[in-house]
Amino acid sequence: MSYVPYPEYYLDLPSDSIRLLRLLPNEDKRAPIQSKLFTYSLRDWGKRTHPYDALSYVWGSWDNPQSISISEQNFENEHVLPVTRNLHEALSRLRHRSIDRILWIDAICINQKNDREKEQQIQFMAKIYAQADRVVVWLGETADGSDRALEEMRVAGGKKSTDSFNSEAIPQAVVALLQRPWFQRIWVLQEAAAARHVLIMCGSAEIDGYAFCLGVDSFLDSYKLRADLQSVARSVTYLIRGAIFRPKYSMGRLSRSTLDISSLDELMDMYHARQATMRHDKVYALLGMSSDDLSNAGLSPSYEVPWEDLFQRLVKYLLCQKISVETWCQTEIAVVRSKGCVLGKVSSVQSNIGSEDRQGVDVMFMNIWGQPKNTEVQSEHWNLHASAKSIQNGDIICLLQGTSKPLIIRLCKDHFDVVMIAFSPPEKIPVGDGYIEWPKLLQSETIFTRDFMLVWDWNISHPKEYEALIQTSKVAYSGQ
Repeated sequence: MSYVPYPEYYLDLPSDSIRLLRLLPNEDKRAPIQSKLFTYSLRDWGKRTHPYDALSYVWGSWDNPQSISISEQNFENEHVLPVTRNLHEALSRLRHRSIDRILWIDAICINQKNDREKEQQIQFMAKIYAQADRVVVWLGETADGSDRALEEMRVAGGKKSTDSFNSEAIPQAVVALLQRPWFQRIWVLQEAAAARHVLIMCGSAEIDGYAFCLGVDSFLDSYKLRADLQSVARSVTYLIRGAIFRPKYSMGRLSRSTLDISSLDELMDMYHARQATMRHDKVYALLGMSSDDLSNAGLSPSYEVPWEDLFQRLVKYLLCQKISVETWCQTEIAVVRSKGCVLGKVSSVQSNIGSEDRQGVDVMFMNIWGQPKNTEVQSEHWNLHASAKSIQNGDIICLLQGTSKPLIIRLCKDHFDVVMIAFSPPEKIPVGDGYIEWPKLLQSETIFTRDFMLVWDWNISHPKEYEALIQTSKVAYSGQ
């Protein structure tokens, strides 16, 4: 049975407001959790009457739901609200012995049975986390040596040397901590990116977010972990580390709060493999981090839009409205057809460059303009944003007709896999003995002579599950 908050617990929200949770104190740690909801206006952030903490956590399984007591503003009657076990454990740890604690928690402060309210509220989430006095990251209860791992990271973060992980059990405990579900979820990226102060909690142990990042970086410098685990850890710590430099108040419009982290295509390249309960959220969770003007993109949060339509709109926005895109309701796979050209291929790849989550590639350029065959092949080094899929030697740099940025693709039987959907090109591209400016290259009509079929598969952990879909797509396409 699926437990979610019932609509009758919630009063309607004004369009410019959120709910905050007042967690009532109790000296008895085992006492039932009691709380109250009240409405808080977003209209004037400079006159805050209720400083609050925002919780960043993973909902967890509904297999063993727990209950809390809750009432709304001006309501005398209390109601029983089911929550996941993980959230119940977090509330138990956060509850103070003698004073109220004001929190924002998505599963409680948003009516999860009201899609319209969810669509409105998630557009405020960047601002909600940005205006919180503190973002509390709840990693879960103590397990697998997590308390010792956090303590060792605290020590390592304060040292210049990297000898804090000598005990054989400590690296295992740190790896187990970094493999917890929180690091894999897509919503936590926006929450970490908006925060001005972060506190990491795991069971009874806690550590300042900046110290945590220093400790994780020290550990990653000392031990060579799997590339995927290292990438996940660095991408999160990079966002947390920036918290202390963020301004106190966001100046974004109320109707669209954004953190201006990066363009949407770069965000999708980096984070599309992250996990979400609903596929829609793999798009909506990144909108608040995007620096793009998305007012006409057709991507505003709406859970009534079928997933395959949302995915198709996204691909067309990122690439070009004129390309052919096929998507399916139960998959995270898009098949793209377009005319294009090959610009070059990757000849070597650097690992991610430190905390900025960048990667370097050397590119050998092809003879796209028909120069004499004895013309020397030119190469350049490009510094690119990180990507969910690792770039490999031999990957192809291509440009689709009508697009403004190149893609990185990989030959796979009778189609190409998309490795990177788009990246900002240099101002000039090598051509023969000289260079051509990128805008001029885009205007050319003669170079787009090749037919491409590209497959963009977001399921990194189980690739090659799209062969049947490709065959179906081929049959449908040939019949047009």
